[in-house]
Amino acid sequence: QVLLVESGGGLVQAGGSLRLSCTYSGRTFSRSAMAWFRQAPEKEREFVAGITINGMSTAYADSVKGRFTISRDNAKNTVYLQMNSLKPEDTAIYFCGTARGIVLTRTAANYDYWGQGTQVTVSS
Repeated sequence: QVLLVESGGGLVQAGGSLRLSCTYSGRTFSRSAMAWFRQAPEKEREFVAGITINGMSTAYADSVKGRFTISRDNAKNTVYLQMNSLKPEDTAIYFCGTARGIVLTRTAANYDYWGQGTQVTVSS
């Protein structure tokens, strides 16, 4: 059984930083692309950042490019999201997901396992 557990969310002022972690167990971690998505109230889940199996390639939503950095440590079965220069519009529940295969994709339907999410709130 695949289990994803996110942590690191919280309340931060605009301009601040947070580091999210997602620990993975179950299917071999190093065989799946991973991504972070977020969902604000009454909005659809949206792609934030993704990373390939070996960590050599990443992708970001335009809204977070230059502020967020995704990384992974396959030895620790963990993927991270470093979030800097946070803005109130970054407020959402953040989820990590495992891709169905090795391809990095921005579409939520292509991810088959999700964590429970961690709340990020940015005050102005």
